[in-house]
Amino acid sequence: MTDDGRDLAETQRAHWQSTYTAHPGMYGEEPSAPAVHAAAVFHAAGAREVLELGAGHGRDALHFAHEGFTVQATDFSATGLEQLRTAARRKGVDGRVTTSVHDVRDPLPLPDASVDAVFAHMLLCMALSTPEIQALVGEIARVLRPGGTFVYTVRHTGDTHYGVGTSHGDDIFEHGGFAVHFFPRALVDTLAQGWILNEVHAFEEGDLPRRLWRVTQTLPQTPGA
Repeated sequence: MTDDGRDLAETQRAHWQSTYTAHPGMYGEEPSAPAVHAAAVFHAAGAREVLELGAGHGRDALHFAHEGFTVQATDFSATGLEQLRTAARRKGVDGRVTTSVHDVRDPLPLPDASVDAVFAHMLLCMALSTPEIQALVGEIARVLRPGGTFVYTVRHTGDTHYGVGTSHGDDIFEHGGFAVHFFPRALVDTLAQGWILNEVHAFEEGDLPRRLWRVTQTLPQTPGA
């Protein structure tokens, strides 16, 4: 990571920490629409263990737990994860949820082929460079079991905020204190190399609205297939 990249990463970490502190449970308790979709996909695939990256204060992790999955939730905000643990205890699902403070720029702290499914809602489109995103997807492939499913969402270059605010290069723009890496379609296709690309679904979320893709891809049962 360049010095500029490290500085941006630390600035974003501090910004999210202060945001979660100032606005506990800022996204509410209802799960996101992509998480509801992902739970159905994971059930259909026979998954039992779900890794959520960028879980924040946990509305989606809690949904997966309520759906009967064992959930490992990571985020680089300790504040968000503390809110998740508190909510899990309150809702009686803390036995199915574990948390870990983790920066996805680092290798995932999990053994090879140890989870059935991975979910990441707007995590890949944070302030990550293209090489960092590619390395992360490689790590996801490493920890998924053969045939495992990865569902992620990203804001794309058709979004209203693309090109707005401070440019950090590599399609990363900072607006209102939040830096976003807006995905061109070519990056989605690159990240699916070596996977089975099941779906790229366009949808909108929020009041702007944000324009996103929901991507579902599956590891082949046989490596190289």
